[in-house]
Amino acid sequence: TVGGETNFDKGYNGNILVNAMAVGLADADKIFTAAAREPEFPVLYVGAKTGRDGIHGATMASAEFGEGSEENRPTVQVGDPFTEKKLIEACLELMSEDAISSIQDMGAAGLTSSSVEMASSGGLGIELDLDHVPQREENMTAYEMMLSESQERMLIIIKPGREHVAERIFRKWDLDVATIGKTAPHGRLVLRHKGEVVCDLPLDPIGENAPKYDRPWFPAEARGSIDPRELHQPEHLGEVLASLMGSPDMASKRWIWRQYDRHVMADTAASSEDPSDAAIVRVHDTQKALAITTDCTPRYCFADPFEGGKQAVAEAWRNLTAVGADPIAITDCLNFGNPERPEIMGQFVGCVEGMAEACKALDFPVVSGNVSLYNETDGVAIPPTPAVGAVGLIPDIAQRMGYGGLKEGQVLLLVGETRGELGASIYLREIENQEKGASPRVDLAVEKRNGDFVRQTIRAGHAKAVHDLSDGGLACAAADMAMAAGVGIKLAYTGGLPAFAWMFGEDQGRYLIAADASDAETIRANAKTANVPVEVVGLAGGRFISINGGHAVDLIRLKQAHEGFMPALMDGEPEARVAE
Repeated sequence: TVGGETNFDKGYNGNILVNAMAVGLADADKIFTAAAREPEFPVLYVGAKTGRDGIHGATMASAEFGEGSEENRPTVQVGDPFTEKKLIEACLELMSEDAISSIQDMGAAGLTSSSVEMASSGGLGIELDLDHVPQREENMTAYEMMLSESQERMLIIIKPGREHVAERIFRKWDLDVATIGKTAPHGRLVLRHKGEVVCDLPLDPIGENAPKYDRPWFPAEARGSIDPRELHQPEHLGEVLASLMGSPDMASKRWIWRQYDRHVMADTAASSEDPSDAAIVRVHDTQKALAITTDCTPRYCFADPFEGGKQAVAEAWRNLTAVGADPIAITDCLNFGNPERPEIMGQFVGCVEGMAEACKALDFPVVSGNVSLYNETDGVAIPPTPAVGAVGLIPDIAQRMGYGGLKEGQVLLLVGETRGELGASIYLREIENQEKGASPRVDLAVEKRNGDFVRQTIRAGHAKAVHDLSDGGLACAAADMAMAAGVGIKLAYTGGLPAFAWMFGEDQGRYLIAADASDAETIRANAKTANVPVEVVGLAGGRFISINGGHAVDLIRLKQAHEGFMPALMDGEPEARVAE
């Protein structure tokens, strides 16, 4: 577990979301696809036996929960990691035997989805005899077998004459293996059970040409921008910073992620001593590394779905850039309420269109994804949550960048323009107790220009620490850097904005760079040539974070607030609070 991103919002109280992204490696010349390409090839079922667990699991994901819904929930499938590991090893062994034509796991809707998708993707049909499906329960119907979501199962289209190879391997691993059918040229799904044809359907309408919905929708009501001059001026900015760093969204989630192994095969590069904006994992036995991140800011998506969708992609791109990676691609999980409600459908449309625009502008393609809709309980929907998972490549792990490398005497430079945008911000919610205002604007051309400049600066060796600016703005990013290094920061500001807006505004496309004094001058000169706004905003030293010589907060106190929230919450201490 190398991520651990955790957010709080009262909108999830009825529907807690858990999105997981799995990242793996494959040799480019050894990739297996799921599309069935040849007719009359045997269809093999491998793995664990089929039971009645998980039937209607996929449709449950598209249903609202309400009072009395508990008894309507389906039997939940229970995974067996040991069997899963055996299945993985058996499949990898078979893949080395030149026996597989195509392969797919049995996920949502089980045997139905895997068989239909494999045949449909290859323009073929498929015939299955369900009498041969390995079963762990008696008297299962065809309906139950086709919709079971029992875990640890795969469907394989095997090359004719190679069935014995698969049987030898899977029996060695003590797994079930059975020939349950064949591919066919007729483009239909044909199921037989107890000697009778129980299903004969054309695949096109339920495969590649599935119904496309154009549901009624309307856009979210436009919010006005927040003028910081109309907000209350805090008396002590250091106290505000401590409050924010100890708030649910900003507090350390170490209590969660430390419980899981983060160092399998000793290739995880980032550590608590040198944290970074993205996880960094070495490509085994090479100097390359993958950068991995997940991002979404639901309060932005609620305030303005289009800008929020753009921002989710842009922040993922920014996090990869901040560690020195070339962003490659994203996957997504689009979590929303009931799309039959026009306002929810409007959130979905806005977020997807914003994400698409960002992906095009940043050359950051979507390579996979899924949706989770109808996330509502008693008519209350979750905030729109288009979670983005992203991967980038660091060509040389020696050039990876974190934000824990701050040293006494180093200069802090702010990359990007600051307007003091406080709409839909952490500051507004936690300090002003307001959830209003337009989300910050995302200028994708500026995002790309600034990010490319930061990446070049990292690879030129001029930066000693880099942190992107997001929740909590400049001050919270500076606090992260200071706490990670155990070194204070003297922030300095002389602009026209109220100081709190400059410190906590969540303007996009910005980074904080720590550099030696000589490198700082080089960075500023290069930025001027590249037309990138860069200004000196602080100096590292001491044990406090301060602004213009005042409003100081001790790093020890700051770290106690930051690290203490989650353990106190788990211990049930009354001072630990979450969004109500």
